[in-house]
Order: sequence, then structure tokens, then C-alpha cells
Amino acid sequence: MLQCDHYILPDRYNQIVEGHLRETGFYHVFQIGIVQCQLALINALIERWCPKTHTFHLPVGECAVTLEDVAIILGLPTNGLPVTRPKLSSYEVLEPECLDQFGVAPRKIECRGSFIKLAWFRALKDRIVLADNIQIQRYVKCHIMLLFGTVIFGDKSGVGVH
Repeated sequence: MLQCDHYILPDRYNQIVEGHLRETGFYHVFQIGIVQCQLALINALIERWCPKTHTFHLPVGECAVTLEDVAIILGLPTNGLPVTRPKLSSYEVLEPECLDQFGVAPRKIECRGSFIKLAWFRALKDRIVLADNIQIQRYVKCHIMLLFGTVIFGDKSGVGVH
């Protein structure tokens, strides 16, 4: 088992929405929980990483991490059509999208281009009252955005999601 000196606890969710979260296919991502690591193992992998070929150079040969590997690790389905959208690169484009998806938009100071602070999503998720299906869907979307910003596509800052 890998262990780490520090870690960030994953965002919790209300048990009422578990079925909805399972329907989206992101339930298993949340189950990853805390990624624990051993510093020596991580350092060894970093030393063997070749950024030019995006592979690990091991004594037995090269090893590449494929999309299939990531899908299996995260438990995400890879069948069907890809989900893509144009990049939202300005607040003026981001604001109506947030209004449509969450019923409210972040203030301009809570955004930077297509980047929204995770604190905004956490505060919104805490304020949502799970009274009807629309509110439950917004809650689940907030939770998925938090998964994107922390577990799936977390960056070094750990404060936002694109």
C-alpha cells in the first residue's frame, strides 16, 4: 500500500444524490478517495519519466500510460461519443453557461478566463437545497466540477477548475 505524509480529503456529497451520481458515471471517480503515495516511489517514477515520448523508461523497457489505463483506474466508461465543447476563455462566455448549468454565475473576481475557483463550487454546493430534481442535478454538476478540479484534472494550485 502506498502512503503519503500529506493529502487532501475529497469533497463529500449528500447521500440523497448517490443514485444520480452513479447515473453520470462519475461515482467511481469519487471512490478513488485519497490518493496515497510513497515519496521514494514517486521520485523513482519521476526520474524514469521521459517527457519527449511521454513514457516511463524502466529496466525491462518502456511503459506508456494509455487512455485505457486511465479509464480503468478511474472507472470511467470510454464507449460512446466524446463530450467536447469550445473552450470558454472569457467571463462573458462563461457567465451564461454557468447560469444555464447552475442557475447562478460566479462573480468576475471568482474567475480568470475559463478558470473558476473551487471555493465557488463548494459554497454553491453547500447552499443548494435538494428540494427538486433540478436542484439535485445542479448539486451533482457542482460535485462533478469539484472532482474535475481535484481528482481528475487537479493542478498544482489546487484552487480552481477550467
